[in-house]
Amino acid sequence: MRLILLGPPGAGKGTQAKLLVDRLEIPQVSTGDMLRAAVKDGTPLGREAKAYMDRGVLVPDGVIIGLVRERLQQPDCTRGYILDGFPRTVAQAEALGSTLEALRASLDHVLSLEVPTEDLVLRIAGRRTCRNCGAMSHVRFSPSKVEGRCDACGGPTYQRDDDREETVRRRLQVYTEQTAPLVSFYEARGLLRRVSGTGEIAGIFQRITAALGT
Repeated sequence: MRLILLGPPGAGKGTQAKLLVDRLEIPQVSTGDMLRAAVKDGTPLGREAKAYMDRGVLVPDGVIIGLVRERLQQPDCTRGYILDGFPRTVAQAEALGSTLEALRASLDHVLSLEVPTEDLVLRIAGRRTCRNCGAMSHVRFSPSKVEGRCDACGGPTYQRDDDREETVRRRLQVYTEQTAPLVSFYEARGLLRRVSGTGEIAGIFQRITAALGT
Protein backbone atom coordinates (compact mmCIF):
# COMPACT_ATOMS: atom_id res chain seq x y z
CA MET A 1 0.00 0.00 0.00
CA ARG A 2 1.33 3.43 -0.99
CA LEU A 3 0.10 6.22 1.28
CA ILE A 4 0.55 9.93 1.90
CA LEU A 5 -0.08 11.12 5.46
CA LEU A 6 -1.30 14.71 5.71
CA GLY A 7 -2.09 16.79 8.76
CA PRO A 8 -1.09 20.01 10.52
CA PRO A 9 1.58 20.26 13.25
CA GLY A 10 0.34 18.56 16.39
CA ALA A 11 -2.17 16.31 14.59
CA GLY A 12 -0.36 13.17 15.71
CA LYS A 13 0.99 12.08 12.32
CA GLY A 14 4.21 10.69 13.79
CA THR A 15 2.41 8.53 16.33
CA GLN A 16 -0.09 7.16 13.83
CA ALA A 17 2.60 6.61 11.19
CA LYS A 18 4.52 4.34 13.59
CA LEU A 19 1.36 2.32 14.24
CA LEU A 20 0.74 2.01 10.50
CA VAL A 21 4.32 0.88 9.91
CA ASP A 22 3.77 -1.97 12.37
CA ARG A 23 0.35 -2.88 10.99
CA LEU A 24 1.19 -2.73 7.28
CA GLU A 25 4.87 -3.70 7.51
CA ILE A 26 5.92 -0.91 5.17
CA PRO A 27 8.46 1.90 5.81
CA GLN A 28 7.73 5.46 6.84
CA VAL A 29 9.44 7.67 4.28
CA SER A 30 10.29 11.07 5.76
CA THR A 31 11.90 13.83 3.72
CA GLY A 32 13.78 15.00 6.80
CA ASP A 33 15.27 11.54 7.30
CA MET A 34 16.11 11.30 3.59
CA LEU A 35 17.90 14.65 3.61
CA ARG A 36 19.95 13.77 6.69
CA ALA A 37 20.89 10.35 5.28
CA ALA A 38 21.85 11.75 1.85
CA VAL A 39 23.99 14.47 3.42
CA LYS A 40 25.65 11.97 5.78
CA ASP A 41 26.35 9.52 2.93
CA GLY A 42 27.69 12.30 0.70
CA THR A 43 25.58 11.28 -2.31
CA PRO A 44 25.45 13.71 -5.28
CA LEU A 45 21.97 14.85 -4.27
CA GLY A 46 23.06 14.96 -0.63
CA ARG A 47 25.96 17.27 -1.46
CA GLU A 48 23.64 19.48 -3.50
CA ALA A 49 21.11 19.62 -0.68
CA LYS A 50 23.81 20.41 1.88
CA ALA A 51 24.95 23.41 -0.17
CA TYR A 52 21.46 24.92 0.18
CA MET A 53 21.11 23.93 3.84
CA ASP A 54 24.47 25.48 4.68
CA ARG A 55 23.21 28.77 3.25
CA GLY A 56 20.07 28.53 5.33
CA VAL A 57 17.69 28.37 2.36
CA LEU A 58 15.05 25.82 1.39
CA VAL A 59 16.20 22.83 -0.61
CA PRO A 60 14.60 23.17 -4.09
CA ASP A 61 11.78 20.86 -5.11
CA GLY A 62 13.93 19.30 -7.83
CA VAL A 63 16.45 18.02 -5.27
CA ILE A 64 13.73 16.77 -2.93
CA ILE A 65 11.96 14.96 -5.77
CA GLY A 66 15.26 13.34 -6.74
CA LEU A 67 15.75 12.10 -3.18
CA VAL A 68 12.19 10.79 -3.03
CA ARG A 69 12.62 8.94 -6.31
CA GLU A 70 15.83 7.30 -5.09
CA ARG A 71 14.22 6.31 -1.79
CA LEU A 72 11.09 4.82 -3.35
CA GLN A 73 13.21 2.52 -5.47
CA GLN A 74 14.86 0.91 -2.43
CA PRO A 75 13.99 -2.76 -1.77
CA ASP A 76 12.07 -2.04 1.44
CA CYS A 77 9.56 0.06 -0.53
CA THR A 78 8.54 -2.80 -2.82
CA ARG A 79 5.39 -3.56 -0.80
CA GLY A 80 4.55 0.09 -0.27
CA TYR A 81 5.39 3.05 1.98
CA ILE A 82 4.01 5.95 3.98
CA LEU A 83 5.11 9.36 2.73
CA ASP A 84 5.38 11.71 5.69
CA GLY A 85 6.26 15.39 5.23
CA PHE A 86 6.03 15.21 1.46
CA PRO A 87 4.47 16.59 -0.63
CA ARG A 88 4.03 19.94 1.09
CA THR A 89 2.68 21.93 -1.85
CA VAL A 90 0.53 21.29 -4.92
CA ALA A 91 3.62 21.77 -7.11
CA GLN A 92 5.38 18.98 -5.19
CA ALA A 93 2.28 16.79 -5.49
CA GLU A 94 2.25 17.24 -9.26
CA ALA A 95 5.97 16.40 -9.42
CA LEU A 96 5.39 13.34 -7.26
CA GLY A 97 2.64 12.22 -9.64
CA SER A 98 5.04 12.45 -12.57
CA THR A 99 7.70 10.55 -10.62
CA LEU A 100 5.32 7.74 -9.71
CA GLU A 101 4.12 7.52 -13.30
CA ALA A 102 7.73 7.12 -14.43
CA LEU A 103 8.15 4.36 -11.85
CA ARG A 104 4.89 2.74 -13.05
CA ALA A 105 3.37 3.13 -9.61
CA SER A 106 0.39 4.98 -8.16
CA LEU A 107 -0.90 6.11 -4.79
CA ASP A 108 -3.55 4.05 -3.02
CA HIS A 109 -4.74 6.58 -0.45
CA VAL A 110 -4.04 10.05 0.93
CA LEU A 111 -4.91 10.18 4.62
CA SER A 112 -5.81 13.56 6.11
CA LEU A 113 -5.75 13.75 9.92
CA GLU A 114 -8.10 16.57 10.88
CA VAL A 115 -7.98 18.33 14.25
CA PRO A 116 -9.58 21.69 15.22
CA THR A 117 -7.08 24.56 15.39
CA GLU A 118 -7.64 25.32 19.07
CA ASP A 119 -7.03 21.66 19.96
CA LEU A 120 -3.74 21.78 18.05
CA VAL A 121 -2.66 24.94 19.87
CA LEU A 122 -3.49 23.32 23.22
CA ARG A 123 -1.56 20.16 22.34
CA ILE A 124 1.60 21.92 21.22
CA ALA A 125 1.69 24.98 23.50
CA GLY A 126 1.23 22.75 26.56
CA ARG A 127 4.39 20.76 25.91
CA ARG A 128 7.30 21.05 28.32
CA THR A 129 10.81 19.65 27.81
CA CYS A 130 13.42 18.72 30.41
CA ARG A 131 16.64 20.71 30.05
CA ASN A 132 18.68 17.77 31.36
CA CYS A 133 17.33 14.59 29.76
CA GLY A 134 14.95 15.90 27.10
CA ALA A 135 11.92 14.02 28.48
CA MET A 136 8.57 15.50 27.49
CA SER A 137 5.53 16.31 29.61
CA HIS A 138 2.34 18.29 29.07
CA VAL A 139 0.79 20.80 31.45
CA ARG A 140 -2.69 19.34 30.88
CA PHE A 141 -2.44 15.82 29.50
CA SER A 142 0.65 14.49 31.32
CA PRO A 143 1.72 17.05 33.93
CA SER A 144 4.86 16.64 36.01
CA LYS A 145 4.33 15.53 39.61
CA VAL A 146 6.23 18.64 40.69
CA GLU A 147 5.48 21.68 38.53
CA GLY A 148 8.53 22.78 36.56
CA ARG A 149 10.46 19.58 37.32
CA CYS A 150 11.02 16.47 35.23
CA ASP A 151 9.55 13.24 36.61
CA ALA A 152 12.38 11.21 35.05
CA CYS A 153 15.45 13.03 36.37
CA GLY A 154 14.24 15.98 38.42
CA GLY A 155 15.73 18.51 36.02
CA PRO A 156 14.03 21.82 35.18
CA THR A 157 11.44 21.84 32.41
CA TYR A 158 10.86 24.62 29.90
CA GLN A 159 8.75 25.55 26.88
CA ARG A 160 10.64 25.42 23.59
CA ASP A 161 10.39 28.49 21.37
CA ASP A 162 8.70 26.37 18.69
CA ASP A 163 6.01 25.44 21.20
CA ARG A 164 5.04 28.98 22.21
CA GLU A 165 1.45 29.84 21.28
CA GLU A 166 2.30 32.68 18.89
CA THR A 167 4.81 30.46 17.08
CA VAL A 168 2.35 27.58 16.92
CA ARG A 169 -0.31 29.80 15.36
CA ARG A 170 2.18 31.01 12.73
CA ARG A 171 3.13 27.42 11.90
CA LEU A 172 -0.52 26.48 11.54
CA GLN A 173 -1.10 29.48 9.28
CA VAL A 174 1.79 28.40 7.05
CA TYR A 175 0.30 24.91 6.89
CA THR A 176 -3.09 26.30 5.92
CA GLU A 177 -1.61 28.48 3.18
CA GLN A 178 0.85 26.00 1.69
CA THR A 179 -0.16 22.43 2.54
CA ALA A 180 -3.91 22.40 3.13
CA PRO A 181 -4.60 22.91 -0.63
CA LEU A 182 -3.29 19.37 -1.06
CA VAL A 183 -6.50 18.16 0.55
CA SER A 184 -8.53 19.59 -2.34
CA PHE A 185 -5.93 18.40 -4.86
CA TYR A 186 -6.17 14.76 -3.78
CA GLU A 187 -9.89 14.89 -3.02
CA ALA A 188 -10.51 15.83 -6.64
CA ARG A 189 -8.60 12.68 -7.64
CA GLY A 190 -10.66 10.43 -5.38
CA LEU A 191 -7.69 9.53 -3.16
CA LEU A 192 -8.43 11.50 0.00
CA ARG A 193 -9.54 9.80 3.22
CA ARG A 194 -10.52 12.24 5.96
CA VAL A 195 -10.07 10.99 9.52
CA SER A 196 -10.78 12.83 12.78
CA GLY A 197 -7.57 13.14 14.77
CA THR A 198 -9.26 13.89 18.10
CA GLY A 199 -9.60 11.48 21.00
CA GLU A 200 -7.49 8.58 22.19
CA ILE A 201 -4.60 7.29 20.07
CA ALA A 202 -6.13 3.81 19.76
CA GLY A 203 -9.48 5.22 18.66
CA ILE A 204 -7.85 7.42 16.02
CA PHE A 205 -5.89 4.43 14.70
CA GLN A 206 -9.07 2.38 14.51
CA ARG A 207 -10.67 5.09 12.38
CA ILE A 208 -7.59 5.18 10.15
CA THR A 209 -7.53 1.44 9.53
CA ALA A 210 -11.26 1.48 8.79
CA ALA A 211 -10.76 4.29 6.25
CA LEU A 212 -7.95 2.34 4.60
CA GLY A 213 -9.81 -0.98 4.71
CA THR A 214 -7.00 -2.75 6.55
